[in-house]
Amino acid sequence: MDFKNSEGVRERKHFPRKKDAEAWWGSQQGAVAIQEGTYVSDRKSITVAEAGADWIKRAELDKRERSTVVQYRQHVEQHINPRLGTVKLSKLTTPAIERFRDDLLGAMSRPMAKKVLTSFKGLLKEAQRRGKVPQNVALPVAVRMAKRDKKKLKVGIDVPTPDEVRQIVEAAKDPWRPLLITAIFTGMRSSELRGLRWGDVDFDDRVIRVRQRADRWHELGDLKSHAGDRDIPMPPLVLNTLKEWKLRCPKGELGLVFPTEKGKVQSQANIYTRGLGRTLKACGLVDDKGRQKYGMHALRHFYASWLIGQGFKPKRIQLLLGHSSIQQTFDVYGHWFPDEEDDHERLATGELAVIG
Repeated sequence: MDFKNSEGVRERKHFPRKKDAEAWWGSQQGAVAIQEGTYVSDRKSITVAEAGADWIKRAELDKRERSTVVQYRQHVEQHINPRLGTVKLSKLTTPAIERFRDDLLGAMSRPMAKKVLTSFKGLLKEAQRRGKVPQNVALPVAVRMAKRDKKKLKVGIDVPTPDEVRQIVEAAKDPWRPLLITAIFTGMRSSELRGLRWGDVDFDDRVIRVRQRADRWHELGDLKSHAGDRDIPMPPLVLNTLKEWKLRCPKGELGLVFPTEKGKVQSQANIYTRGLGRTLKACGLVDDKGRQKYGMHALRHFYASWLIGQGFKPKRIQLLLGHSSIQQTFDVYGHWFPDEEDDHERLATGELAVIG
């Protein structure tokens, strides 16, 4: 069989039997590639590992979030390459990727398998953009997330109760008390708290302006999304606590609200273990193995539940939390919103409309 490849060079592909050639020509992989001039021969095709390296390099050149690039590299090196790294892209088929997905599901959690498969699809998309493969044969493959796999947050288990929050506030000691109070009553993410500057705390307007964050490498940078850029009103306890804290807060060139003793960016580990961890243990809020009951994100969940309890509308809660969509807010907290309709009353009214 004679045709031109993706570089315009004439190729010749041999088959042992005529029906094998006809079957290949009739397949999407063969016919579409040849007709569009995107066919790549097995001899010139790169491997999955090489495509993965190209994909990561592109992410670095595009200045993707450092943690995102690290995650991409982990997916490629730890999960994709050991299974498919030596396979040439020209040899990949949708059934082969179905088997790859099944292997992932047998080795890890469903959410993790979904992330790795998404990375693999991204890898092939970049290879297709570079002309290294005619199509992304992984597109039809998916890891379905059943609704029953999504656990609903429960107060007292995943989220502290109001009484537990009261205990945390009473037990917290400097330098962690201002940070924990701010986390509880503003719902700020840990990265946002670590990157908060005094210049973004407006005592006159009583708002905190979230404008930057600190990553796991203690580097300050932009927020992950436009939705994260927001102004959060300070309730009286936060306002007064931060006014007092500013007088004794460690000074530094970065002007941070919650820095280390030397004025540098605080580490996530210190906040989790020394700040929240020690405070929870002082309150007795630990599990049966003596481990702290909650993480920092649980305080953000409490803030959401507190706003709902105070009657804030869903759209306003979305904006205060910095969610990119109202659907995200409902997906996480929808079961906490009160049902404003009386089901029995509506059913009775509807019944009367039918039978009088």
